[in-house]
Amino acid sequence: MAAWAWRLLWRGVLAFVLLSIALVLLFRVVPLPGSMVMVERKVQSWVASDPLRIDYRWRSAGNLADAAKLAVIAAEDQRFPTHSGFDFVEIRRAFLTSLNGGRLRGASTLSQQTAKNVFLWSGRSWLRKGFEAWFTLLIELFWGKQRILEVYLNIAEWDRGVFGLEAAAQHYFGVSANALNTRQASLLAAILPSPLTRSAARPSASVEQRSRWIQRQMRNLGGTGYLKRID
Repeated sequence: MAAWAWRLLWRGVLAFVLLSIALVLLFRVVPLPGSMVMVERKVQSWVASDPLRIDYRWRSAGNLADAAKLAVIAAEDQRFPTHSGFDFVEIRRAFLTSLNGGRLRGASTLSQQTAKNVFLWSGRSWLRKGFEAWFTLLIELFWGKQRILEVYLNIAEWDRGVFGLEAAAQHYFGVSANALNTRQASLLAAILPSPLTRSAARPSASVEQRSRWIQRQMRNLGGTGYLKRID
């Protein structure tokens, strides 16, 4: 490759690194105006000529129910307070399961899901996974666990056009995000693997079963006192 091409490449890499760090630092203190998933859903609706209204209402961590914080941790990432963005225990389990012919299962942490939803596009390419790892490292370094959990709960998708815990709580139960009880929180967490095909207000038998499992996990973790472990 010619010298000028190398210079252009490295300048592009440097610009990306500096821009990504600047964005992460900005969103450390500023409420997010939206996420890449929201943009993606909007574009998909335009292409399909199927209008979509985004319901998104940012709420600070103090206005999000502790039960909901614990429920998503119990459901999605029980080692969230202690890992550095990547749960190598779950990664190893998923790898061994696939080697033994089992169904490949995800091992993404809340940090990885937050990085992907805020900054990246959907998909399973190695390129996107590389960017996801980069942004996961950045938010772990600059945000910390409290901010990651706050952002995750505010930008998670809970139904078509419904983003964030406040919008989800109002949409499904007619209450604010800080008023969710344990059952409501566990139902919301239970539909996260497939929020576009499941309902927290009219839960199927499988959603009810997962909700009960999440509630047991919440108790096993020690209740909302577990949240004190998050720095």
